[in-house]
Amino acid sequence: MDRRAFLRSVGGAALLAPAVLGPAALTPRDAAALPVGPDTYRRLVPELFAEPPTPPPHSEALVVGSGFGASVAALRLAEAGLGVTVLERGLRWPRDPWREIFTTDMLADGRGLHHRTRFTNPTGLPVVCDDFAGVLDVTDYPGLSVWRGAAVGGGSVVFTGVMIAPERHLFEQAFGRRLDYAEMAATWYPRVRQYLRLSPLPDDLYAAPEFAHSRRWDADAIAAGHRPQRVDGIWNWDVVRAERAGRSRRSALAAESTLGNSNGAKYDLTQNYIPAAEATGRATICHGHTVRAIGRERDGRYWVQVDRRDPFGAVVASSTLTCDRLVLGAGSVGTTELLVQAQATGTLPDLNEHVGHGWGTNGDAAMVRSFALTDGLFGDQAAPCASRIVDETGLPVSLENWYAAGVAKDVGVLASLGMTMDPTRASFEYDAAAGRAMLRWPAGGGRASADALRSVQNAMAAAGGTVAGLAPLAADVDVSFTAHPLGGAVLGDATDGHGRVHGYRGLYVVDGALIPGSTGTANPSLTITALAERNLSRIVADGG
Repeated sequence: MDRRAFLRSVGGAALLAPAVLGPAALTPRDAAALPVGPDTYRRLVPELFAEPPTPPPHSEALVVGSGFGASVAALRLAEAGLGVTVLERGLRWPRDPWREIFTTDMLADGRGLHHRTRFTNPTGLPVVCDDFAGVLDVTDYPGLSVWRGAAVGGGSVVFTGVMIAPERHLFEQAFGRRLDYAEMAATWYPRVRQYLRLSPLPDDLYAAPEFAHSRRWDADAIAAGHRPQRVDGIWNWDVVRAERAGRSRRSALAAESTLGNSNGAKYDLTQNYIPAAEATGRATICHGHTVRAIGRERDGRYWVQVDRRDPFGAVVASSTLTCDRLVLGAGSVGTTELLVQAQATGTLPDLNEHVGHGWGTNGDAAMVRSFALTDGLFGDQAAPCASRIVDETGLPVSLENWYAAGVAKDVGVLASLGMTMDPTRASFEYDAAAGRAMLRWPAGGGRASADALRSVQNAMAAAGGTVAGLAPLAADVDVSFTAHPLGGAVLGDATDGHGRVHGYRGLYVVDGALIPGSTGTANPSLTITALAERNLSRIVADGG
């Protein structure tokens, strides 16, 4: 049965039955009709099946990943005259003002999840789908689930668009002497803000029905004694306005963000850094290429073992590539896994004792409240975030005004993304039996974050006459996951002060692995991008 036909046939039951009966109401047998099959993906997004570029056997610079740090590296190295090859394991997704390029949160298909067939979304609804190269990688470790991007554009494809700097004192608490806030604030944050055209939600859209949940969230925060601050976003507000005017299919206004935004309203990296790198004529983006291992040859060149996979995960070809400079931008998890593996297996034996350590979750938590009636009831909840609050009465925390991922409609559910100054740190260690690096997350690692966030949310719930949580589906505060994995190759420990890996000339880290587990209760994307701009400026100026 076609997924849309299925949804039409059950109407609201897809949402209401689990809400009444719990996740067990949707059994694997019941869900067997939900996967849509390979032909559907070929019909909906045929561009995904085009052959990717073939990487050259040798490159002057090879970049692993295509997210915030990696895309900066690709552009700045290409501008410096180097031939750059970018290896991205995910697919290259198009944009279209009318087509449904990406899937929805509520009943995701394989376009949403990266080679994962079962998933519970943040609002507690179960999802069963095909095994496909979707955009969100959800990796489960003992005690923690880690979410990250898997597409050209990396995390910019699956994040909710907030790009803000932390407060100075919280930044300094997180980074210590590793990084100078004054330098970041004077030069690198402004450079990224301008390049990515960051701006807060405009007043005309804030007043629209699709942001009724945002207005209610702000009102509850004010009633609890907080002062919500508008946050900068990476959204193209004119495209969002076009959705309201019927000049584009509704995407941002229909809660499409965590699993991709179809019409380009989210100004992700595929619209700026990546095409700018390609426009130099010296950068090639090779999607569908998974890096399995890295090392260095005796002559000083680096080698990279790569599998070329089709959208259904089959290995089409395998090769070993070489490069003069190797740039790791596969995200905190991907970069750390490659380094820990290389150290353990002896392919990069001179890595120091700090590799794999200093890893944290940015204190992430998903938070929900229910019975929050608004004037937009039963309409769409728009994806862009309007505001945040910061509370430092105890452990410093921030709450952001989020849409209810997995619900999509305004049914009285308010959601927040919580972040804290949680000091919990973990490490990646190589598991020889499994042949991979594994995260060792301590039991109860997020308890302090949950307690601090619960205190703030309960005050907002009481002040606004709402109920914390969404029983029986979702807890009030969920710290079982992180969408902001940070650390593993921390700046100044595993690398020098500009991301050059200790012990290896020409080996660089440019992504969230450099961040010491926290960006001071703020979303990491702006800091990662600005740090990459800073580091690449010095690396290019120094010639390595």
